[in-house]
Amino acid sequence: MRKKGASIRDIEARLRIRKSTLSGWLKTIRLSQKQKIILFNKWKMALVSARLAAVAWHNKQKLNRLKQAESEAQDVLKNIDCENPVILELALSILYMREGFKNSITGMGNSDPMILKFFIAILTKNFNIPINKFRCELHLRADQNPSQIKQWWSKELGIPLNNFLSVSIDKRTIGSITYPTYKGVCIVRCGSVAIQRKLMYLSKTFCQKVINQRARSSIGRASH
Repeated sequence: MRKKGASIRDIEARLRIRKSTLSGWLKTIRLSQKQKIILFNKWKMALVSARLAAVAWHNKQKLNRLKQAESEAQDVLKNIDCENPVILELALSILYMREGFKNSITGMGNSDPMILKFFIAILTKNFNIPINKFRCELHLRADQNPSQIKQWWSKELGIPLNNFLSVSIDKRTIGSITYPTYKGVCIVRCGSVAIQRKLMYLSKTFCQKVINQRARSSIGRASH
């Protein structure tokens, strides 16, 4: 079999003889250059197949993990009343602590329309801010069309086009190409500093309350 060009691995699989044993038995047999090329090409094909199989396995495992995460998230959401204004305001305050403006105005900037739509939805629902009271500005890259991007954001956020007041272009991006999916950064403001103060106080107080409860629980367990 070896003289006919079979690989040691093939012989091992067919005859069930250990590879280490076969290597000793067959070390004196010399293969032709043609046989070596054939074996090398078979090895490369097997390597490619093994890599594709590994990628498929990892993708399947990732899909299973994503499905598990989705299922666990749905279980949590079943216990949350998404119409409860208290829960909505708390959720917004946590988001605002990370993404919102901390100066003398209530506002938020982001490249993800979902985050800004969430921001707008709760402000209109909980704080009765009319949609026409929101003001927007865009920060774009040099190769983006301001008029088209402005229309895109207006449609996504449901904010009138006339409420988009200004567009800033990042001159550092001149000469570079922007991905079609990137629509720049949109800043949304509603003008009321009172809302910003309330959201910041709520988020910080809530976080500190959770931290304090954990600390008290740890002390309680230690005392027992």
